[in-house]
Amino acid sequence: MITEMQTIDLHTHGAGGYDTRTTEPEHILKIARLHGSRGVSAIIPTIYSATVKVMREQMEVVKEAMRLQSGSNVEDTDEDGAVPAKILGVHLEGPFLNPVKAGALNAITFINASEYAFQELTDGFEDIVKIMTVAPEIENSRTLIKKISDAGIKVNMGHSDATYQEAERGYNAGAKGITHLFNAMRGFQHREPGLAGFGLLHNDIYIELIADPYHLHAATLDLVFRVKNHDRIIVVSDSVRETLTWLRGELSDSRGTLIGGSMAVTDAAKRLVDEGFEADTINACVSDNPLRYLDLR
Repeated sequence: MITEMQTIDLHTHGAGGYDTRTTEPEHILKIARLHGSRGVSAIIPTIYSATVKVMREQMEVVKEAMRLQSGSNVEDTDEDGAVPAKILGVHLEGPFLNPVKAGALNAITFINASEYAFQELTDGFEDIVKIMTVAPEIENSRTLIKKISDAGIKVNMGHSDATYQEAERGYNAGAKGITHLFNAMRGFQHREPGLAGFGLLHNDIYIELIADPYHLHAATLDLVFRVKNHDRIIVVSDSVRETLTWLRGELSDSRGTLIGGSMAVTDAAKRLVDEGFEADTINACVSDNPLRYLDLR
C-alpha cells in the first residue's frame, strides 16, 4: 500500500484545468488542493520554459501562493475532506535547454547557458527555487551547473541531446538528477548510451520516471527497476493543466507529442504496484527518495 503521508511530487505543471502559467495565486493553491485530493502531501510546481520576464512573473505567483498557504493551516482539510499538498518551492524546467529535444516545451524560449541570465532569472527567488533542469551539452553549461549547484539548487539534466560523456561531465560539474528519464533526450543506442544510459548506470544520479501508461513501455519500466539502484528512482507526475480532467488516454498535442503525465503521482505509484512492482520499493520512489534528493531526509 502506498503511504500517502509522505508522498512528494517534484515535477508538476498543473492539474484540473490550472497550471503555473497564471497570474492568479489561487490557481496554484487549487493545484495544491487537487494534488492533495489524490493523497499527495507536498508538491514542487514546475515553471515552463519561457522568457526570463515571464518565468519571474510565474515564480512570483507561486511565491505568493506559498505565502498564502503558510498563513493558513496547510493541515486543514478542504471542502471534500482532503488535505492540500504543501507547496515546497519551484522547479524551473528551462530556459537553458537544447531545442533539438524540446518535447512539448517551446524551443523558441531556450537560451544559451549564461551566469548572467541565471542571476537575472533567480534574483529575489533564491529561497524558493529548488530544482533547475539544464541540458549539459550546451555551451558553458558546466560552468552554469556548478554555479547553480553552489547556490544550493539541485540541477537536473534534461531536454538534452547529451552523449554519455557529456552527461558524465554535467554530473561532475554538480548535476544530481535527470528529468523524466528517456523522454525529451537522446535515445539509448548501443554505441552511444547517452544521458539515458548514464542515468541507468551511474549509482549516485537520481532519475525521474513518469510512470503513467504512455511515457514508458512496461518493459522499459521493468528494465529501469532491474538495473537502477532503487533509492535513486523518483516517480513524478509531470502533470499538466489537462491532468485529472482528460479521461481519454494519453495527453498529446496535434503532432502527437506527449504534453504531460496523465495521472497524479499517487495514482502512478498505485499503477506500478498493481503491475507487480514491490510496494515498499514504489513507496520509497514517491516518498523517501524525493525527500532525500531535496536534503529533507
